[in-house]
Amino acid sequence: MSKSRTMRRLLLLLLGLWEAQSRAPSRPNFVLIVADDLGIGDPGCYGNKTLRTPNIDRLAEEGVKLTQHLAASPLCTPSRAAFMTGRYPVRSGMASQTRIGVFLFSASSGGLPNTEVTFARLLKDQGYATALIGKWHLGTHCHNNTDFCHHPSSHGFDYFHGLPVTNLRDCKPGAGSVFTQAVRVLVLAPLQALALALVTLGALRWLGLLPVPGVVFLVLLLLAAALLGLLLCFLHFFRPLNCFLMRGRAVSQQPLSYDNLTQRLTADAARFIRRNAERPFLLVFSCIQVHTALYASKDFAGKSKHGAYGDAAEEMDWGVGQLLNVLEELQLTNNTLVYFTSDQGAHVEEVTPKGERHGGSNGIFKGGKGNNWEGGIRVPGLLRWPGVLPAGVEIAEPTSNMDVFPTVAKLAGSPLPEDRIIDGRDLMPLLRGETQRSEHEFLFHYCNFYLNAVRWHPPNSSSVWKAFLFTPNFAPEGANGCFPTHVCFCHGHFVTRHHPPLLFDLSRDPRERRPVTPGAEPRFWEILEAMQEAAERHARTVVPVPNQLSVGRILWKPWLQMCCSSSPGLSCQCPRGEQD
Repeated sequence: MSKSRTMRRLLLLLLGLWEAQSRAPSRPNFVLIVADDLGIGDPGCYGNKTLRTPNIDRLAEEGVKLTQHLAASPLCTPSRAAFMTGRYPVRSGMASQTRIGVFLFSASSGGLPNTEVTFARLLKDQGYATALIGKWHLGTHCHNNTDFCHHPSSHGFDYFHGLPVTNLRDCKPGAGSVFTQAVRVLVLAPLQALALALVTLGALRWLGLLPVPGVVFLVLLLLAAALLGLLLCFLHFFRPLNCFLMRGRAVSQQPLSYDNLTQRLTADAARFIRRNAERPFLLVFSCIQVHTALYASKDFAGKSKHGAYGDAAEEMDWGVGQLLNVLEELQLTNNTLVYFTSDQGAHVEEVTPKGERHGGSNGIFKGGKGNNWEGGIRVPGLLRWPGVLPAGVEIAEPTSNMDVFPTVAKLAGSPLPEDRIIDGRDLMPLLRGETQRSEHEFLFHYCNFYLNAVRWHPPNSSSVWKAFLFTPNFAPEGANGCFPTHVCFCHGHFVTRHHPPLLFDLSRDPRERRPVTPGAEPRFWEILEAMQEAAERHARTVVPVPNQLSVGRILWKPWLQMCCSSSPGLSCQCPRGEQD
């Protein structure tokens, strides 16, 4: 009898283990969707009533919505570096010490170092098929235009199709230029000075007040001609030089065409899913929209209530829906973790000379892209995995786009690198309701290279404190951004430093309108001291590394320039068969 009971218990135990194993999720597929410059106030699931985003909203309905999801940086390049590596961008050298915080040229030598480990590399080592379709913006070359040291293929992606840099207004005829101020300083101002010098010297010579040799006039004229020639060459050649699509390591379309661009990239992403339906895969769908230059296909142009921006956003939402439909068609929905976010907040300074707003909405939050007010770093965060994650749940705990790295790695069965600090935290316990607290007690907000603010969510407290060491000087007075410079800068006379730091309780004042004062908060100095100590501990973990966004690394270098292999030169077109 005793033996019989023992056998029954053993059988029941084995049956229970088998059932638990059968219920345990197998290694999922991953579809990680990153919008460009989409504000948290744009999707319907975050409160927008007029912009139609039914597919993004569907992810919120069928999954978990994070309401305090934060970009590790308010600019594209450093934010994406943090997303890919799970580390603050300052650790990889992807945080600028100058005014320019992103890569502007495909032919520059800076980029995400090969010593950094991306989640794509970890998953590839676990047998995953990996692809990045859309925007990269983390560098291409180091020493020549064939080394591809910073290219997605050198960071774990089997397949790449998209923009090596970003969608610039310069790439769309008639949309203006991001280099207007630089051209004005480097070319137009010297031309004006030379013209004034020529007129002044000519007048003095004509009046007989100053004998000026003719060779002086000749030299000045040659300098003016050289500067004018430089300007004309830039205007003529820049578009094909910097505006092209790549497939793998080859240029596939040059110059870039916006015709049905989102539809082409979406179709290619769907093909990748179909090709790899029988094996685990990682797809990073890095949307070109809604960064300027704004564009939309004829199916969406003029259809939204928010002009060109709304058209682009609604077409991007359509692309999200297409990928969800493919997963459903192939019966992959229940074994795929889908994540949707934006690389940072909406670009509020994007206003055309005609006064049209070409930037999105950050909802109730102050600021936007380029600064660490909540509008610049609080981004959509949606995760869906039916049967594993609950549906229709909202979580208000602080989370970061760096958290994707350890979350994806653990689910894929990959150990985390042990030779470096990983700043992200596994999201699954929080998403599944196994814990009610974020593992991020402190988060550090960088403005490029410079520590800008500290966030503290104390244990056993609902408060979320945020202390600014400095804040950008918005202009014009009363504005919600830095309109004269098109984006806020991070040091010098462009910022105001605060002694003591400017303190907010975001749990009570998410709009950051009312700084906490010592008179109103008895623990004011105690709170600041705790945050200061945390910042000092964090600073001790930041090891100096080569600055990938130094002036020398972001400048255009002709020997790194890529062109269509079939027609080498400064301007080239692919054969018809190679067009996307």
